[in-house]
Amino acid sequence: MVDAHSILGEQVRMPVEIRHADACSALFLADTAAARALLADAGLEPVTAFGKAVLSLAFVRYVDGDLGPYHEFAFSFMAKQRGRKNSTGAYIHWLPVNQSFTCEAGQSIWGFPKLMADIDITPDGHGQRCAVRIDNELVIELRVADGFPMPGGAGGASIDAYTWRDGILRRTPWVMNPGGVRGRPGGARVRLGTHPVSDQLRALGLPKGALFSSRIGALRMTFEDAATVLQTREVR
Repeated sequence: MVDAHSILGEQVRMPVEIRHADACSALFLADTAAARALLADAGLEPVTAFGKAVLSLAFVRYVDGDLGPYHEFAFSFMAKQRGRKNSTGAYIHWLPVNQSFTCEAGQSIWGFPKLMADIDITPDGHGQRCAVRIDNELVIELRVADGFPMPGGAGGASIDAYTWRDGILRRTPWVMNPGGVRGRPGGARVRLGTHPVSDQLRALGLPKGALFSSRIGALRMTFEDAATVLQTREVR
């Protein structure tokens, strides 16, 4: 771990702070075998509920933070290391963003699977809608309803994020401090396109109803430097 990283000629100091963002997310129960296949290379296994893998889809509008303003969409699983207790975290499988600086920083510092995409986040009635397109091809559209006000601190967690890139499994401490949280059972609608990631989501059982959805109106976050959990080949 280091105190700072040089990204595109700028210094990114640890920990990275997000001072203001807003986010919407939805949890789904997904096909366990399909989830296990997507986690296999990283040496992780899905955390299950009711015999199903736990899948999260989320979109975030970053307003003020150390990596600048940008939009992001996250496709992740709750996962754990095989045979290791107390190793549960969020495995980030796919993480498109719409700005190049955060894309490079995410890949270089944490091994996040960031890539450039067109990410449109707009109000949609009593909720928010996010559409992700790559090369003008729709990958996914997710709408999350506002839900009901939840107690202060609801939706916040200190959780580690797992990433797998270039033969390295990394684990990144990640702390959320949410405000203005609204949530409800269900409350999400998914539309899939024809992209390969769309097909991965179909194999997991989507589109389907969400287990739970939430919206965070005021979100602060802190990301620490990444620690290497496993390295399967030499990095040059």
